Amino acid sequence: MRVLVLTKRQYMAKDLLDDRFGRYRELPLELARRGHEVRGICLSYRARTAGRFDDAAVDGKAAVAWLAVNLKDIGAYLKHAGKWMKDFRPDVVWAGSDAFHVIFGVGLARWHGACSVADLYDDYAAFPATRLAGALPFYHRALRRADGVSCFSRRMADLVATGGRTGPITVVESGVRTDLFRKLDKEKCKEALGLPKDAKIIGTAGALYKSRGIETLLKAFEMLAADSPIHLAVAGDRDVDIPHRADVHDFGMLPPDRVPLLFGALDVAVSCYRDSAQGRVSFPQKAYEILACGTPLVAAAVGSMNELLAGHPECLFDPEYPESLARAVRRQLENPAVIGVRAPGWAEQAARLESFFLDIPQS
Repeated sequence: MRVLVLTKRQYMAKDLLDDRFGRYRELPLELARRGHEVRGICLSYRARTAGRFDDAAVDGKAAVAWLAVNLKDIGAYLKHAGKWMKDFRPDVVWAGSDAFHVIFGVGLARWHGACSVADLYDDYAAFPATRLAGALPFYHRALRRADGVSCFSRRMADLVATGGRTGPITVVESGVRTDLFRKLDKEKCKEALGLPKDAKIIGTAGALYKSRGIETLLKAFEMLAADSPIHLAVAGDRDVDIPHRADVHDFGMLPPDRVPLLFGALDVAVSCYRDSAQGRVSFPQKAYEILACGTPLVAAAVGSMNELLAGHPECLFDPEYPESLARAVRRQLENPAVIGVRAPGWAEQAARLESFFLDIPQS
């Protein structure tokens, strides 16, 4: 197949091209490894170097041709999209990352007679920009008109179905880079990050936002640290102040290839989220990354975590109560639970997406 990917360039506090990160980098690359011809256009809402980029697999056996365009050159973006539709003639346009790309991608594919698949790695209807720009009705219309919809969680797929869509929907969870996220030697991870080797350390990496419940972790840490010597280590983009104290280690924005070192150094890793409309359809990718590293996990009892950890209720905490998180951490420190959940790799998820693409024309 020929597949054209339409996405924004920055998402989940990372840059698709600069950081070689995430769903819209990994799934297209794995499709290329499976023999499909894949091109992508990524729109940057911030000023970045524009132009053509070839993103090759580590083994050099596959590559995706990306065209990067800045929002201030939106006219060029529209022109290039139309030109690539005519010259490349994709069989499938896979559009995601926000409501605007879904709306445009579905419309572009329909105009040129290609198959359209909208991809949802989050509830785009809950994004403030979707509502502020008045795009919500157009977004829901695009979801109904798309030839297919791929979703990052079963709960998200159910939400789309209840919104009036009757066509094909599939679940393609975000995977992990198995070359990075794997069980590592804890002492070596601590040494690489300069963490105290004899300390018990809890923490997380990712979006350290109030909307994701990071304040619950900070308050729970204060409770834990008041009772016993324990350290906190965090990394990621944030909208809160991280305490400046000797037992708190703030790594700022760690490069993606060093995040496994942090997870590998932790005695307990925490997956935070708020009990919100967005949270209830969520599937935090970091939970899979933590499990792939073999690190004991505690997670907010929100969204898909309730299903993923159904066999380990002791690993769940009430996201609104720091006391609940502190209790879950203590349990994991005293008697770490072995969670028998395998984190899927991107290649496995790309095979699911490929199968969906191939089945759509027959539906």
